[in-house]
Amino acid sequence: MPTHLTEISNYAAQVDDKLNSLLQSRTPTGLYEPISYTLSLGGKRLRPALCMLASRLFCGDASHALNPAIGIELFHNFTLLHDDIMDNSPIRRGQPTVFVKWNINTGILSGDAMIVIAYEHLINIEPTLIPQVLTAFNKTALEVCEGQQLDLDFEVLDSVSIPDYIHMVTLKTAVLLAASLKIGALVGGAAIEQAEHLYEYGLNLGIAFQLQDDILDVFGEPDKVGKQAGGDIIANKKTFLYLKSLELASIENREELIDWYSGPTYDVAEKVSKVKALFESANVLYHAEAEKTMYYNNALQHLTALDNIETSILKDFAEALMKREV
Repeated sequence: MPTHLTEISNYAAQVDDKLNSLLQSRTPTGLYEPISYTLSLGGKRLRPALCMLASRLFCGDASHALNPAIGIELFHNFTLLHDDIMDNSPIRRGQPTVFVKWNINTGILSGDAMIVIAYEHLINIEPTLIPQVLTAFNKTALEVCEGQQLDLDFEVLDSVSIPDYIHMVTLKTAVLLAASLKIGALVGGAAIEQAEHLYEYGLNLGIAFQLQDDILDVFGEPDKVGKQAGGDIIANKKTFLYLKSLELASIENREELIDWYSGPTYDVAEKVSKVKALFESANVLYHAEAEKTMYYNNALQHLTALDNIETSILKDFAEALMKREV
């Protein structure tokens, strides 16, 4: 990773410091302790760091965006907390999830409190900017919910198209990355058109990021990825790899793939091995890489429209994100 990307790491560290002291002495502890626990589980803090970077690019001062950056990270963790309940996930970042460590009611209520605290920070900016920032954030927050609902719908739908999948991950994953950059740019004094180009950069990069995730889940090295290989296959996730394989596979292989995703699985290792082989027979990795590259190039194209702004750090960040192995 290029040396000057340490700027992004420094912003992430500032966000971490603020989050660690955010809820000290707040009562009742039964409400706030689960929030502090959620935030202590870590994360890359990329969204708030990019929010701060966007502010710095336009006004030379990242601190203007610290409060909205905290709001964005609180919202992101709120969605994870509630997602864990919906998915019945017992583990998050190697630790018990909130509803497991406490209970479901606590998880719901603490998540609700997180979104309120997020708004407290989002509006702690120059008053004249509040309407623009809240408009961008509210649109994004609703889209994230829509993306989560589509993801739930896809679990029971027999027919999902690749455009359906791209639309879902755009809403569930990409829009928050995009809005983080847009909000930071607005707080930093960017013109609406400039902020929109940063938004589109983030949107396309977020889609490319998800496609890279799909690839790493199946074709990444487990020791580097840091999680069980083929997790999406085990969970019957209708990812780009699965959907493209259905499109390209022979009739026989297509039927076998559908069978693996239909019934109960008694041997997980065998399922992952067989499905991965079906993916490989359809040469789906080539197509996934091509799709990822298309969105990556679209992201970079929007940076070229930002005249008089030094965007090399965003180009390097995009490149590093696409080359990651974890």
